[in-house]
Amino acid sequence: MRLFIPAAIVILLIYLLYRQREELPRQKKDIPVYLIAFCAIFITVSMVRFPEDAFEAAVAGLHIWWDIVFPGLLPFFVISQILIGLGVVHMMGVFLEPVMRPLFNVPGAGSFVMAMGLASGFPIGAVLTAELRAQELCNRVEAERLLSFTNTADPLFMIGAVAVGMFGYPQAGLTIMLAHYLSSLTIGFLMRFYRQKEAFTPEQTPRRGFLIGRALRALVEAREKDGRPLGQLMGEAIQKSVETLLLVGGFIILLAVVIRILDLLGAVALLGRGVTALLKLAGLSPALAAPLVSGIFEIDLGCQATAAVTGAAMGEKLIAVGMIIAWSGLSVHFQVASIIAKTDLRLAPYLVARVLHALIAGVYTALLLGPGKNLLGRAVLPVFLNTVPSSSLSFWCSRTLFMLNQTLIFLGLLTVFAVGCYIVRTLRAVFFYSGRSG
Repeated sequence: MRLFIPAAIVILLIYLLYRQREELPRQKKDIPVYLIAFCAIFITVSMVRFPEDAFEAAVAGLHIWWDIVFPGLLPFFVISQILIGLGVVHMMGVFLEPVMRPLFNVPGAGSFVMAMGLASGFPIGAVLTAELRAQELCNRVEAERLLSFTNTADPLFMIGAVAVGMFGYPQAGLTIMLAHYLSSLTIGFLMRFYRQKEAFTPEQTPRRGFLIGRALRALVEAREKDGRPLGQLMGEAIQKSVETLLLVGGFIILLAVVIRILDLLGAVALLGRGVTALLKLAGLSPALAAPLVSGIFEIDLGCQATAAVTGAAMGEKLIAVGMIIAWSGLSVHFQVASIIAKTDLRLAPYLVARVLHALIAGVYTALLLGPGKNLLGRAVLPVFLNTVPSSSLSFWCSRTLFMLNQTLIFLGLLTVFAVGCYIVRTLRAVFFYSGRSG
């Protein structure tokens, strides 16, 4: 009976279109327009049919955004905008080019996006990639490569929220996090071959002089080109960050309602039947089918449903949750689509990368639970990571400091690697010219 009214209205529309089929345009490009319109009508009617469920889902989505997403991401959005305006990202682009170009075939400025994305979580990787494209610090293909592996989950979500809060098993946090980051970097390396012959973006400064000197010149030139006073820069950074987070919040609330409606109508259970066959082929428990389907739509719901499964072993549940986090859910994908809508970036490479990320994350999780189990058993996580995320002021202050610390660690490692590459290049050039002169 729940499905009767929405289905009846859609069937009636299809019947009316069939009666008027001679007057309809015959072009195939119009078919997606019809499908999207039917889906929108179906969801709207379903919301009218289940107003209480839709309201409860919207309130739940609002709580997630206001208590977790907004205070967690706002500082990083503001800081990243200020650093771009001050020219720091341009400086890093020159300094870290020797690392990012050989490994991932992206400009050095991508190091800032990678560090912030790995440390801060969704959707800051997409936001900063779009910003780099707007600043013309990379071309379209380079931005698509960068987007494919920098829009990741943050460590506090994977360890604190999932391992501790949902599973009640802190030891699993390190396995989930390492599998996620290793598979993300693997995707980054694989995507370096995506449209490999595409012309790359040259450095914004001449290659003459020492690396540090060229990097500092890039900073000064970028700051002079921007030209905004510090007060204006900070004000516009806050305004732009809040607008982006409002957009993210809208998608979280909307997708929460859509998922609840689809669950009520039995669509989640229907998709679960198809996933069950794939799980049997992979040797995993069919009980994980429903959580995986929920994870297709929304990452939090999928992880929570996986943790609640009783008919699967812990190792199988960790493999499933690793795949869900790597896929990240349609909610995140819609956020990314809206963020890059004003650019020339294509969404298809990002979606393909997410599918590959999910598969590779599952493989890495299985390896870490098997051959890598003894190695992980000796690792110790910081105490802060073993806490469930909350909306308290003390937690968010600690979270911000922790994320900034992680960002600095990532950038520090890249800097050491870049200096090493620069020294090796310099020594090779010296020996080459000395050998020729001899």
